[in-house]
Amino acid sequence: MASAGVSEAETGTIVNDFVLHVATANGSGSQTSNMVLLRALFGMGIPVSGKNLFPSNIQGLPTWFTIRANGNGWIARKQDADIVVCMNPETSDEDVETAREGAVIIYEESLNLGDKRPDCVHYAVPFKKLIAECCPDLRLRKLVINMLYVGVCAKLFDIDMGEIKKALHVQLAGKQKAIDINEPALDFAYKWADENLKKADPFRAEKMNANEGKIIIEGNAATALGLMFGGVTVVTWYPITPSSSLCEYLEGYLNQYRMKDGKKTFAVVQAEDEIAAVGMLCGAGWAGARAFTSTSGPGISLMNEFIGLAYFAEIPFVICNVARTGPSTGLPTRTMQGDVFSLFYASHGDTKHVVVIPNTPKEAFEMAGEALSLAEELQTPVFILSDLDLGMNYWMSDRFDYPTDPIRRGKVLDKDELEKLGGKWGRYADVDGDGIPYRTIPGTDHPKAAYFTRGTGHTEQATYSEKPEVWKANMDRLTRKFETAKTMVPKPEIKDEGHAAGLLYFGTTHEAIREAVSAMEAKHGLKLDLCRLRAFPFTQEVEDFLNKHERVYVVELNRDGQMRMALDAELPRFSSKLRSVRHYDGMPLTADIVVEAIVSKEREG
Repeated sequence: MASAGVSEAETGTIVNDFVLHVATANGSGSQTSNMVLLRALFGMGIPVSGKNLFPSNIQGLPTWFTIRANGNGWIARKQDADIVVCMNPETSDEDVETAREGAVIIYEESLNLGDKRPDCVHYAVPFKKLIAECCPDLRLRKLVINMLYVGVCAKLFDIDMGEIKKALHVQLAGKQKAIDINEPALDFAYKWADENLKKADPFRAEKMNANEGKIIIEGNAATALGLMFGGVTVVTWYPITPSSSLCEYLEGYLNQYRMKDGKKTFAVVQAEDEIAAVGMLCGAGWAGARAFTSTSGPGISLMNEFIGLAYFAEIPFVICNVARTGPSTGLPTRTMQGDVFSLFYASHGDTKHVVVIPNTPKEAFEMAGEALSLAEELQTPVFILSDLDLGMNYWMSDRFDYPTDPIRRGKVLDKDELEKLGGKWGRYADVDGDGIPYRTIPGTDHPKAAYFTRGTGHTEQATYSEKPEVWKANMDRLTRKFETAKTMVPKPEIKDEGHAAGLLYFGTTHEAIREAVSAMEAKHGLKLDLCRLRAFPFTQEVEDFLNKHERVYVVELNRDGQMRMALDAELPRFSSKLRSVRHYDGMPLTADIVVEAIVSKEREG
C-alpha cells in the first residue's frame, strides 16, 4: 500500500496528492457538494485547501471550485488539475484544458468529451439519467445533481463514505429535508460507479493524521469571531463583495452570544452607503464605542474623507478591507493585494495609518481583536488588510486560543483622574512624549471633561488655530505617534539563517511562498531567508532584515509593486536591494510562479 502523500513507484498509485477541479454553473447548489468533498478529505486527516472561483452575478454563469489535497502539507493553488469534473456544457471545452497530461476527466456523457483530451483518463457518467432515477421531484434535480459527482468521486478515489456523509450533515446542519434528499443521491451515485466504472487512473485518498487540532473556516468568519471576542460594540456597514459575509457573520455571532436579558448589548447598522457607514464609525468611536466596518477597495475610496477626519481628530475605529481586484469595479470576485497604498496613506494630505496583515484565519481572529485595542491605544483608525482569498475561501487553520488578555483602551481620563489634574489637560497635548494624547469619553461627569472635536487646525487644548507653528507642531506630534506605533504593532515573522538573499512577503501568499522556498532549495540549490510582514508601520525587525541581506525579493499580488514602493518610501536607504516579484491576474499565487521568477532573477544576477 502506498504511504500517505507519497507516490508508489511499483503500482503507479498516487496517494493524497491531487488537485480536483469542479466546473459547474453558479446558483446550481454546487457549493454544498464541493464543501462536502473538501470536508470529507479534511476529515480523513489529509491537508486540503479549497478555492472558489465564482462570477459576480447571482446565478447562471460558470463557477469553479478547486480542491488541493496534499499529504506533505502543500495546499497553495496549483495551476493544472489532476482531476476535472465537467458539469457545465457552456465551458466544458475550456475546462478539459485545465487538466494536465495523464489527468482524470469526469463528465456528463452527453457532452461527448472523450476525444477532446486523448492524453487523459475519461469517465463518462450519465448524470442526467441518474438524477431522473434517484430524484423524482423535477424541481429539485438541478440542486441535487451535483451530489452525484460527489458519490462518483468517493468511489473512484477511495474517499471515505463515512466522512462524506459526516461532511454532508455538517454542511446541511439544521436542514434535515435537504439531507434526506441528498444522502440517497450520494449512495445511488456511489453504487452506480462501483458497478459501471473500471478504475483506470492512479489517484486515491488514504486516511492519515495530519489535521489533528485543526479546523476548516473562512477568513471572514474568523475575523468576525475575533471582533466579537475583542469587544466590538458598534458595527456599521454597506454590502460589497467580498467583505459582506464578514459583517453578516459578525451580526449572527453577536445575536447569538452578546445578548443580555433578551436585549442587545451592541448595535449593527446597515448604512445607505460606505460614506454613511464610516461617518457613523467616527461618531461611535468618538463616543467611546469599539467601532468597526468592513469593505473592499471601492468602499475605501469612498471613505477617504472621513478616514482623514478620524486620523486628524484622532478618533479610534477599525476597518477591515477584504481586497479584491481593481481599479474601478474591476473583478469583484477575484483576489488581489492592490490596496496597500490605499490603506497605508488613505485620504488627502499627510497621513500614515496603522495596518495589520493576517495570513491565516487564526491570525485574522487574533489581529481583529488586537486592531480594536490598537485603535483605542493610538486613538486612530486601524486597518485590517485581508483579501478575497483569505476572506471567502475555506482554509485549514489551527484552533483559536480563547483570548485572556484584558481589553486595552489606552489613555482615557475618568472623573477622578481629571480631578487630580485640577481639570488642566489638553486633548491634543503630548504629555508623555510618545505622540499619544489623553482623551475623555463624552458623558464623563466632570466640568472639564468636554472638548471640541474638529478636523480643522487646532491647538493642544483643541481650540481653533491657523498659526503655522501650531499646525506644524501638531503634524510633528502625529509623526511621533506613528513612530510609537512601530513598537506596538505585530512584529514580522522572520526566518534568518544567514543567506545572502531574502524574500519578503505578506498575507495569503504564504502557502505559495512556503512551497516555493522548499522547491527552490530542493531543485535549484537556492536558499533564501524569509520575512513575512504583519503590519505597517514597518518595525525595527524589518529594517534589520533588509540591512542583513544583499538582495531581497518582495512578492506581492499587484501590478505596481505597491509594498516595494512603500518600503522605498519608508526605508529609502535599502531601495537598491529590493527586487519585485509581482502577480496580478486575479488568481491566488502558485509556488511555480515564485520559483520561476526568483530563479530567473538569480541567474541574471
